[in-house]
Amino acid sequence: MQTIWSMLADPNMQWIFIGCTLLGLSSGVIGCFSYLRKQSLMGDTLAHAALPGICIAFMLTGVKSIGLFLIGAGVAGVVATFGIGYITRHSKLKQDAAMGIVLSGFFGLGIVLLTLIQHGDYGNQSGLDKFLFGQAASMIASDVITMTIVCALLITVCTLLFKQFKIISFDPGFARGIGYPVAFLEQLLMLLVVVAVVAGIQAVGVVLVAALLITPAVSARYWTDRLGLMVVLSGLFGAASGAVGTWISASVSNLPTGPVTVLAATLLFGISILFGPQRGLIAKRLMRQRVKERFIRENEPRIHEQVKKEAAL
Repeated sequence: MQTIWSMLADPNMQWIFIGCTLLGLSSGVIGCFSYLRKQSLMGDTLAHAALPGICIAFMLTGVKSIGLFLIGAGVAGVVATFGIGYITRHSKLKQDAAMGIVLSGFFGLGIVLLTLIQHGDYGNQSGLDKFLFGQAASMIASDVITMTIVCALLITVCTLLFKQFKIISFDPGFARGIGYPVAFLEQLLMLLVVVAVVAGIQAVGVVLVAALLITPAVSARYWTDRLGLMVVLSGLFGAASGAVGTWISASVSNLPTGPVTVLAATLLFGISILFGPQRGLIAKRLMRQRVKERFIRENEPRIHEQVKKEAAL
């Protein structure tokens, strides 16, 4: 506890702690709907698609501004979502194949642009490669304010449209039948995922940000069958991962915050898959043991009778 309080006494660590916690909270909330709609790869696709947007924003302006990078990454993410929709509507490819094509294409373009920048005549280009794996230590007050706005926006929209998102996640055909604008709601969910991904790029990078979208949601699924509680638990798991990752990285020198945050989320997943009350491995084993004991107890007289008949023969 003394280490935690001494860490929080540092103003820079306060910004990092708050930023990573808010990032985990917002990513966990919106990630539930991506997971339930079987679009776990979508977050990874949008994260990798953001890299060329960052590079193009720098090439056009020559300025390393987080705000400009967020705009460029957001535009690239929106283009990627429309590209996925276009491929699935105008070809026989399924959505997972379309996402794989868009992911590899945009990421390859991003690496090419990043190489051109590093070997070109652009000034002040150092540090752009940090967006591949994140650099939470570079966050300042303005970045945390941006994450706070993003977190509030995501949670507000998910709260106001919870019923609509719930229906299109489980039965889009029924939602379309009762008059919901399913196409608009699906694009809105995609846009929210883009916003969450773009907000998390600086902390954990384009390579790892998808883990904060999906891992807390999968962990929460092991603890409940109710979507509302699942969303709350996923947000809490994401926030806890961000807080624990920041604390561990601050306690050990030269330990990156982003990857440690992802490992903390993975640890929570491991705990969930073991100790989940219904779907956990231990719970399933205990349930099978109880069913086996009850079967033996209920059929014990019949088994003894059968043994006696066989002995008499």
